[in-house]
Amino acid sequence: MKFVLAFCFSLAMISAGAVQADAAAGQSAYAAKGCIGCHGAGGVSAVAANPTLKGQSADYVSKNLTDFRSGARQNPIMNAMAAGLSDADIRNIADYIGSLK
Repeated sequence: MKFVLAFCFSLAMISAGAVQADAAAGQSAYAAKGCIGCHGAGGVSAVAANPTLKGQSADYVSKNLTDFRSGARQNPIMNAMAAGLSDADIRNIADYIGSLK
């Protein structure tokens, strides 16, 4: 029984590690994937038409990027931008934005 519990705990820890976001990687992806061009350095947009992301939660950013990528949320620019993001990119960018206070 102890072996089974230890095995299940190990699997849970491995799984948790597989989905962990990385804010530093997210900051790099935010710049490399072009987010910074519209949403500004540090998530603060200089253009009123482009939303400031600073202050948004990681969950909010993740859901919206996922919805843009799938087409569940429509915006021609964001649909095209999100199409090139992997699940890891989305998690990392969301974690980066969520870390901005």
